[in-house]
Amino acid sequence: MNLVSYFQTIVPLSPTAQDALEALITTSTYRKNDIIQEIGSTCRTLYMVKSGCARIFYWKDGNDITEHFSFPNELIVRAESLFTGKPTSKGIQAITDTELYAIDSLVLFRLYDQHHDIERLFRILFEQEYVNTIKRIESLQFHSAKERYLELLKSTQYVQHIPLKYIASYLGITQVSLSRIRADIS
Repeated sequence: MNLVSYFQTIVPLSPTAQDALEALITTSTYRKNDIIQEIGSTCRTLYMVKSGCARIFYWKDGNDITEHFSFPNELIVRAESLFTGKPTSKGIQAITDTELYAIDSLVLFRLYDQHHDIERLFRILFEQEYVNTIKRIESLQFHSAKERYLELLKSTQYVQHIPLKYIASYLGITQVSLSRIRADIS
């Protein structure tokens, strides 16, 4: 299924909106560990994962911290930069060989005025990401590391491809604690 067909499952798009989106979408391929967007850059591209997986990460006190994972048919964007137009202290990295759909945000936002169905589609996509962010915050506040790990296992088949250090930082624990959790559930 191509990306516009996938979008059609979320919001029905007029033929002219479909054409406008198809003209805007490109694909980019990244090798394992490639940096997709550098820390300190301004986000001007929205990505949807076509295949593989990617992460949003940052550095804190010399530690590489994973904030977010994205898997096929999921949006990956540094929203705080996209919507403010300012550089961010976060980057995007391919975890595996990854193919992404790329959408130039400036062109996309101009399409909103011409195609309200496109505007509605991306409003829904951004709302879904906002809800996912709230769920992640609540998970960190209210669930144990083991519960968070089990939830990650349920959410994707890609866990076995993600380095343990990324999973541990995403869960807010050390690799040693993650090893204990993994041994406990085996």
